[in-house]
Amino acid sequence: MFALVDCNNFYASCERVFSPKLNNRPVIVLSNNDGCVIARSNEAKALGIKMGEPAFKIKECLRKNNVAVFSSNFALYGDMSQRVMNTLGTVAPEMEIYSIDEAFLDLSELTHTNLQEYGRKIRDTVMRQTGIPISIGIASTKTLSKVANHIAKREKKDVGVFILNDENTEDTLSHFPIENIWGIGRRYAAFLKSHNIHTALEFRNANEKWIKRHLTVTGARMMRELKGISCLPLESVRPDKKAICTSRSFGIMVEEIAQLRESVATYATRCAEKLRKQKSCAGIITVFINTNRFKPELPQYNNCQVIKLSV
Repeated sequence: MFALVDCNNFYASCERVFSPKLNNRPVIVLSNNDGCVIARSNEAKALGIKMGEPAFKIKECLRKNNVAVFSSNFALYGDMSQRVMNTLGTVAPEMEIYSIDEAFLDLSELTHTNLQEYGRKIRDTVMRQTGIPISIGIASTKTLSKVANHIAKREKKDVGVFILNDENTEDTLSHFPIENIWGIGRRYAAFLKSHNIHTALEFRNANEKWIKRHLTVTGARMMRELKGISCLPLESVRPDKKAICTSRSFGIMVEEIAQLRESVATYATRCAEKLRKQKSCAGIITVFINTNRFKPELPQYNNCQVIKLSV
């Protein structure tokens, strides 16, 4: 059995830890340079504020609804993530840190444990020690635990913990949209829908050879995972990234080439820091730029430059 632990509205929750008066108030976090929305509290979601929405387009909504707006503070979020992961490490036999706000736990050794109670204990412990609310999905495979986590975020009966088992898996998958399956991107979702596959259950019950032909072995692996056959083991040591990217939106109009050069140099430095941290070398550098697509009345431009390095 696997559990997927996901911090709820992580960046917004981090800001609330240090300012409890923000509880029950809409909170959003903006990308570097205050460009776009990258995190929303549940109250902000209820206002219809979308992920990736440019801040300048929702100024009136923010003012009218007294929304607390924060510039991103990745040093803080990294520190809070470390606290959460350290706490999870004390309550789980084995763990894979999947992202800054997600971790898989291996529960295979807990054969005589009430997993619902165990999940509640983990939630209470993380909340007590870090102040960050989490949701937990538990299932027989990593892909199914991702599905369970989606349900846990909105489950009312036992808030924050949901277990997929033999009794409820088929019904859950029959209502689970194909585009929400872990590993199914926008393009694959559109392709599958064009072949009348709209839910996770329909995907699971499709012809495996057809899925493998069109979605490669990765798609076949997803199908087996949805059938309860574990194909993705826990990775307690994360593999090195094959690509590292630092990109930002500008909060204001950039009209000077000097400012643009300075930003490119800064972002390249941050990429180099990440590269050195994992003791890797770069073979290719790509620099890309786009104008503001949300202002179609202005001239539009996009371009990129690829530089191959001799390593």
